[in-house]
Amino acid sequence: MEQKLNEEDVKRLLSNPTGDTRAEIADKIASQHQGLSEGERKLAEDIFRLMVRDAEVRVREALSRQLKENPTVPHDVAIALAQDVEDVSLPMLQFSDVLTDEDLIEIVRSQSPEKQVAVASRHTVSADLADALVESGDETVVATLVSNEGAEIAESTLNRVVDKFGENEAVGKSLVERKALPITVAERLMTKVSENLRQHLMARPDLTPEAAAAMMIQARELAVLGLSNSESDVAQLVEHLARVGRLTPSIMLRAVCMGDMTFFEVALARLARIKVENCRTLIHDAGKRGFEALFEKGGLPKAFFAAMRAAIDVSYEMEYDGRPNDRERFSRRMIERILTQYGDLGVEFENDDLEYLLAKMNQLPTTVLGE
Repeated sequence: MEQKLNEEDVKRLLSNPTGDTRAEIADKIASQHQGLSEGERKLAEDIFRLMVRDAEVRVREALSRQLKENPTVPHDVAIALAQDVEDVSLPMLQFSDVLTDEDLIEIVRSQSPEKQVAVASRHTVSADLADALVESGDETVVATLVSNEGAEIAESTLNRVVDKFGENEAVGKSLVERKALPITVAERLMTKVSENLRQHLMARPDLTPEAAAAMMIQARELAVLGLSNSESDVAQLVEHLARVGRLTPSIMLRAVCMGDMTFFEVALARLARIKVENCRTLIHDAGKRGFEALFEKGGLPKAFFAAMRAAIDVSYEMEYDGRPNDRERFSRRMIERILTQYGDLGVEFENDDLEYLLAKMNQLPTTVLGE
């Protein structure tokens, strides 16, 4: 074949030669496309439009392979190749800049995980496209996306990844090793990943010693709250935590926000040195003075009073209903009420994440809270 396109090439293509010959022509024409004159380019593009309908996969595959990084490919040709079978589409999906975010999001939502992986591997991935990839629900796709440093992934999207896929080893490893990892994401991740990955997470150079310590406390508290199944178990657990100095206000508030009122009651009884039955009566005293007196007797910091009072009030209004995510709904309602209580006291919180609230409450000056 001559170096320049001519009518003879078109005749040769249309005379139905073997698949090998058509694939060879596809390869040559596509490889020359960027160096052609305007007239030759139009001729080449007409040939491309014939080739994307060729019955032979290897013809379309040769076309895709040569055009994948060509910025002048007509959009309709790029789309046809991107929507083709995987042998044809994957190079275009991973490399072609002719495809728009809208094109790629539509393909992610409607086509195979293999195609989604190719999209997740692109040199750059926008935040909207990253959202669509996470919504696909495929662990391999999400692990590929998170390990791609060229992917722009919003903090809220990363938190969704942690919540949904954090326990998957491949996804967890990709998150732990990601260069830019917001502290809120790292905190959530602590409770999801294996001990080995947790150690890697704690060793990240962008994590301050204070943040690392706070994350360890959070992980430990959540792990502890999952250990007790009966009141006798809770009593033993509370006693152990008190002996080792880990029966903290934060673990008590965390428990009540998770709906574990038994832990809260037993813990407060231990701090106030009264019987659990008497403690329950005072906590649930209709006049609410009983809980205030109990709170003071237990030596809890004033900053936590409004939060614990709000959490107790919400516990009367809501119970787990057995529907999906009911623990999350319960906790969300708790946190919303806590924010309202502190807002009434003139204390503003910048976000509604429980870890953020716990950290801020430990820092609040008692003068702000009227003591």
